[in-house]
Amino acid sequence: MNRPRRADAADNRERILEAARAVVATADEVRLNEIAKRAGVGQGTLYRHFPTREHLLAEVYRQDVDELVATAPRLLAEHDPVTALTRWLDRLVEYARIKHGVFAAVEAGVRKDLSAHSLGPIGDALTTLLDAGRAAGTVRPDVDARDLILLVGYLTRLEQDEWDTRARHLIRIILEGVRSRG
Repeated sequence: MNRPRRADAADNRERILEAARAVVATADEVRLNEIAKRAGVGQGTLYRHFPTREHLLAEVYRQDVDELVATAPRLLAEHDPVTALTRWLDRLVEYARIKHGVFAAVEAGVRKDLSAHSLGPIGDALTTLLDAGRAAGTVRPDVDARDLILLVGYLTRLEQDEWDTRARHLIRIILEGVRSRG
């Protein structure tokens, strides 16, 4: 039986996840003691929530995937399709930075499991955005989610020191290629 977490335990868990996300996005090496320190918790608290580094990083990754996927319909409700796609791809840049850090820090088997978890939902969210753009006549009819996933996959090849200058620039180039010229 899964009981709800106590408020302080839930707060600790969220602080650990936020600290882990920050470390993954900026550090060359993911160290659990650094994550615990940033989160303001002891090692024991960290390990109670996440027994291994892989458990913690997998949860950071899964949480980012879930947030990214949930963003697509919200953006479409608030913006025209191209603006929604643009903002979603901006969010994807941050997701890719976390993915790159997580994948660098976990074993090959964990990477494969995490990729399997994300590819379908991300493709579905992207298809929703592209379909809305095609219906509005602002997205090329010959572009699909797989095209964009392959192109955006190259973000993982960026070095950390060039991320801020190149990632969003590359997304803008991709967006120009996706837009309908009609």
